[in-house]
Amino acid sequence: MRVALFVHCFFPDHFYGTETYTLELARNLLALGHQPIVVTAIFPGEPTAGRMLSTYKYGDVPVYCIDKNFFGHRRIKDTYYQVALQDLLRDVLREINPDIVHVTHLINHTAVLLDVVAELNLVAVATLTDFFGFCFTNKLVAADGSLCEGPNQERSNCSACYLRARSGGGEASLLGRWAGSARWAKLAGSLLVSLVSMDGGCSKEIAEAISDIRERPDILTARYSKYRAVIAPTEFLKNAYVANGLRVPIHVSRFGVDLPRSVKLRRGANGPVRFGFIGQIASHKGVDVLVEAFCRLPRGSAELHVFGPTDQAPGYMDNLRKVAEKREVLFRGVFPKDAMANVLSEMDFIVIPSQWHENSPLILLCALASHTPVIVSDVAGLTEFVEEGKNGYRFQRGNVDELERVLRRILDEPSLLQKMSVTTDYPRTTRMMVQDVVEIYKEAGVM
Repeated sequence: MRVALFVHCFFPDHFYGTETYTLELARNLLALGHQPIVVTAIFPGEPTAGRMLSTYKYGDVPVYCIDKNFFGHRRIKDTYYQVALQDLLRDVLREINPDIVHVTHLINHTAVLLDVVAELNLVAVATLTDFFGFCFTNKLVAADGSLCEGPNQERSNCSACYLRARSGGGEASLLGRWAGSARWAKLAGSLLVSLVSMDGGCSKEIAEAISDIRERPDILTARYSKYRAVIAPTEFLKNAYVANGLRVPIHVSRFGVDLPRSVKLRRGANGPVRFGFIGQIASHKGVDVLVEAFCRLPRGSAELHVFGPTDQAPGYMDNLRKVAEKREVLFRGVFPKDAMANVLSEMDFIVIPSQWHENSPLILLCALASHTPVIVSDVAGLTEFVEEGKNGYRFQRGNVDELERVLRRILDEPSLLQKMSVTTDYPRTTRMMVQDVVEIYKEAGVM
């Protein structure tokens, strides 16, 4: 069976959760005797490959790569439905001639891919890895920082997110400052929608942007209906898509990870407790919440090891360094994927203080698989996996005081470390995950 795996970006330059999931799909499909081909892309603005379409191999996996620098974004609609890609996507699919198309992310390819798939009478399934299908920012966080449930009828909450994200001058910049305030965010979005609807003197650029944002959920919902089936790694993500109009069969199938499941070795009882963070060092990941809470602990009682790219958000990183100055906070950069087990073996707890609705992040699963208990924000994409006191603890999203209390409890009760490393586990492997996927292919009528 030939499987075309469409992902927004891929190894070796991109290596986070969705890319890793796609790679493990490909590797396991190969091992099961199938023929996976990855189709990925270079983001607009990244170094160009010099040609519209290139190919390479990552290990044994063949990869087609579309250079989006040849397909500039003229307007917001091009970020989710870019008609200019149709001919190239059609040519790629005809060349690959897959038995099934499996989409793990539509960014860069956009939902026009699903029109091409339908035109060629191909079967398509998807794995949902975030909220791209109905959320303008993909994170399901409102402009005022609160968690969101999806677009309202007028899309004014989506317009408020656009305003907050936008930089530059003019009316959008002024309203954007309003949108950054919890008090004014919804009003700012509603006001801009009203101005556009009444032809109230907004610039053509702003009017076009708001129109694109208002159309986005309907365009994507219509294209997502072309999937034969979709896979969600959590009940929360499944329910979020259903609540926002997805009406195709949804299979909940948890991600798998491949790590040694050996018993975690006990470190010296008198040494400081080691808390770890692994991931993007950015505001939506809540690293500032963790660093602030940690710096309230007694000196010498614990260490915080932060792994992630220190150049992703320079201003944010500078602030973290200032808060952590002269404290036991170590910014250790990134590490190779195959070093994950060794890194986790050094940690007593992994902290995931996310400010948004995470969706089964691989670091959470890797921590549990390595018998490393976790401390997580109380967002549903994380809490589905956490049994309080058995494999981890929860705290209120963004609440430094609550996180401090959890950290102090661990310091005050040393027996928790050994007890919870025994009761923390996650047995699901990538082979088990992909066996589920193949069964879904069968149900979709491919095999």
